Amino acid sequence: KIVQTTLLTTMIKDMIEKQIMELKKLWANKRQFTFQVLNLAMIVFSALMIWKGLMFLTKSESPVVVVLSGSMEPAFQRGDILFLDNSVTEVGVGDVVVFKIKDRAIPIVHRILKIHEKENGVVDLLTKGDNNRVDDRGLYAPGQLWLQREDIMGKAIGTLRYVGMVTIALNDYPVLKYVLVGMMGLFVLTSKEG
Repeated sequence: KIVQTTLLTTMIKDMIEKQIMELKKLWANKRQFTFQVLNLAMIVFSALMIWKGLMFLTKSESPVVVVLSGSMEPAFQRGDILFLDNSVTEVGVGDVVVFKIKDRAIPIVHRILKIHEKENGVVDLLTKGDNNRVDDRGLYAPGQLWLQREDIMGKAIGTLRYVGMVTIALNDYPVLKYVLVGMMGLFVLTSKEG
């Protein structure tokens, strides 16, 4: 194992040194450097446009979410990616929804357990995680007994299994996030166009 670790460390150092050499060459050629910076900006803005387009189409502020806990097992595992749609106004008992709670940064993925429609047309929702013993009233804001439709960020319409584990790793180890973004930027800047 020590030999493997040493070999891996050497390979990473060589790769970083090679990228730094390429970056120095690129810096000397201002025109090529500008082209590569614009190329990187195009990638970033394209990703942003796709995200904003998905937000518009699904009417959800977060059209893609990652399941962060095991509260929805066996239906959804930690690390699954869920695709949300909030354009459908009706939700029913049994639907998996993502909702936000006032003063909580991270939305929650759970299933609708009960729907209570009042005479004035207001619909109250009660949710519960499939793997939890009790409903979610303990998770709601103090004094809140029901969710309203405006608390729902979207209904789950699709999933990708375990793809979100990368996101979980990046949140668990924040340094990894900066290293990964830095390396991706470096590779885009130093890559050669054919």
